[in-house]
Amino acid sequence: MTSLEDGSRAFGYRGVMSRTLVIKLTAGADEAERANQAFTVAAAAVAAGAEVSLWLTGDAVWFAVPGRAETFELPYAAPLADLLAAVLEGGQLTACTQCVKRRDLTEADLLPGTRIAGAPAFTEEILADNAQAIVY
Repeated sequence: MTSLEDGSRAFGYRGVMSRTLVIKLTAGADEAERANQAFTVAAAAVAAGAEVSLWLTGDAVWFAVPGRAETFELPYAAPLADLLAAVLEGGQLTACTQCVKRRDLTEADLLPGTRIAGAPAFTEEILADNAQAIVY
């Protein structure tokens, strides 16, 4: 329970907003629910004011290619393109270096704002003070 400025009390996340949420997605479109969960949590955390870093690994790197998110469909889920746009606008989207190379992709093939980085950068992010890591 959190006390709000207006004196009311509410369940909420106000006490943890200073933490960075690092989300690693290892699933591609073939595991639609898992992939969508990662994007949904990332976009919700951005909307809540958290610092968010979403890492795409394995076949998930395809979501960073322009047009791919628009073709993704999952009943009763927010459009992946909208969730991805929220992450790009308010967080950091990263595609795994090795995963990108294995798929013959380069930075020019990815959405603007997507960085390519590897295990050292991921490790640095998840070991930082006040970081919370989630893997989907």
